[in-house]
Parts: sequence; structure tokens; C-alpha cells
Amino acid sequence: MTRTYIPLTARAFAYLMVSGVFLYLINNYLVYWQDMPGSYHLVLHYGWFGLEVDPIEDGKLTQGWVQLLVYLGLLGASVGYVLMTKSRNLLDDSVRFARLSAYIIRFAFWAVTLVGAIDMLISFLRVEGLLEPIVGEWLTQQLGRPIFRGTWVHYPLLLISFVLAALLPRISFSWLALYCVLAEFLIVITRFVFSYEQAYMGDVVRFWYAALFLFASAHTLVEEGHVRVDVLYAGFKRRRKAFFDTIGSIFLGIPICWVILMHGMGGRGNSINSPLLTFEVSQSGYGMYVKYIMAGFLIIFAVSMLIQFVSYLLFNIAQLCDRGRHEEHQTYQQLIAESRA
Repeated sequence: MTRTYIPLTARAFAYLMVSGVFLYLINNYLVYWQDMPGSYHLVLHYGWFGLEVDPIEDGKLTQGWVQLLVYLGLLGASVGYVLMTKSRNLLDDSVRFARLSAYIIRFAFWAVTLVGAIDMLISFLRVEGLLEPIVGEWLTQQLGRPIFRGTWVHYPLLLISFVLAALLPRISFSWLALYCVLAEFLIVITRFVFSYEQAYMGDVVRFWYAALFLFASAHTLVEEGHVRVDVLYAGFKRRRKAFFDTIGSIFLGIPICWVILMHGMGGRGNSINSPLLTFEVSQSGYGMYVKYIMAGFLIIFAVSMLIQFVSYLLFNIAQLCDRGRHEEHQTYQQLIAESRA
């Protein structure tokens, strides 16, 4: 009974965490982009849990109830799926979530590749006065507006990135390191050989460099590449390591990802929402219009790390449930590597 209860509980927790984080992002979009009330404002409207009453307009009260019921229904469906697939083991779901995290990183890789290259090209043509002969005066003026460039250039490229991430599963974000090197090399050549430098050249380096560090975090977790400051852990046996990794994932890894999302997206003026809502750009003249996207890097970091921690959690609970019956066992890195083969 206990041996069945623990895996089911672990799987239910995992699916609730992953579905919950996507519902949080959807709710954030509906509330701050589409001006819908959201479930939290519905709670404030009725003053539940002792919170101060903050009434919602009558016309939006129905929207709030629909949102709340849909969210609860989807979370319930996550638990229902777990109960309907009791035969599915923890390692299968661990691999599933690792693949989902990898897909998000591939999407982000293609997004920064396409947006960085196209936005840099537009900025180059603008600063050199070559854009107007190509696209005309009106479009040149519109491309100088952050909201227009974001809506009609960046957003379509993001949609293309979703497709490319699905079609090209073998691409590696490590190419971003090469992008950074080439962009820096271009700056050195143009500055010291041709005495030419523009704001967009530094912008693209920062854009790709930030993406490299934030997008690589989930992959580094898979490869055990994060620095461990430990005295005792290295000498632990398999099940003891799994126990401490489980505790770390539940009480440190997953919560810190939620803290990042809730702190950055908890209000219209918060550190992630504010740049995204206003299409914030740097103050340098004729630079790239991607500063607001860099705020979104934190979303990719937090979501991919949370899903990866969930995958890691399921693997370690599977190790604990194994009760040491098998002397030969897969490491997490071997499990993920075999799933990619």
C-alpha cells in the first residue's frame, strides 16, 4: 500500500507543479494583458481568508468565476490523469518532464537567435539610413516604435521558434556561446580597425550573453554541472543522496523558482511584468529593441528550472522506492541520455 501511495503522491505533486506554473503564466497574461479580473481578485472581491475587500465591477465578476473554475478544473484534471495512469512509473514521468524542459530551452534558443539577428539587422539599416529605401518612410517610422516592432516583428518570430523547437530537437543552446564570441569579435574588428561602433552591437552581445547563462541552467542541472559546496554528500550512498536531493528539490529548488515568478509577475509594475507590458527598450539611440525580452529570460529560467527540478525529484523518489534492491542502477544523467538516443 505504501509503495503505491508514495509514487502516486509524487506524480500528483509533479503534475500539479507543472500545470500550476503554466496556469500562473496564463492567468498573468489574462489579468495584465487582457484586463481580466483573475482568481486572486475574485478572492479579494468576497474578502475570503480575511483579506481586505476589493470589489470587482459587475461586468467582470463572471469572468473571474470562469477563470477560477477553469483553473481548478485543469488542476483537478492533472490529478485525475495521475489516478488514471497508475501503471506509469516515476522514471517515465521524469523523462517526460526533462523533455518538456528541453523543449522550452530549444524554443528560447531559436527565439533569441531569430529575434537577435533580425532586430540587429533592422537597427543597422536604421542607423545607416538604408531602411527607408527598402521598406518605405511609413514602415521605417513604425519600426522605430518599440510596440510596433515587438508586435509585428518579435512576436511572429517567437511563433516560428515554437515550430523550429519541435522540428529540430538536436539543436544545442551552446551555439549561443559561439554567437557571443562572434559578436564580440565583430565589435573588436570594427572598433579598432574601422573605427566604427554602434549601440546595437553591444546590445546583441548582452542579449545573447544573458540568454546563454539563464537558458543553460536547466541543462547544467541535468549534467550535475552546478557547483556543489559539500563536505559529506560526495561520500553518501545512492539512497542517502537521493533523500537529500529530494529534500533539496522540494524545499529549495522548486520554491525558489516560484519566488522568482511571483516576485517578478505579482503585479503590473513588478520587475518582469513592467518591461514586458511597456515594451521597454534601452535609452541608447538606434540600439536594439530587445530589453523587454531580456526580462522574459527570467520566466524561461524559472519555468525550465522548475520543470527540471520536478523531473529530478521524481527520479530521486524512484531511487528511494527502489530500497537498494539493485546494485547496478542508472544515474540521472544516464537516464536522460538514453531517452535522447
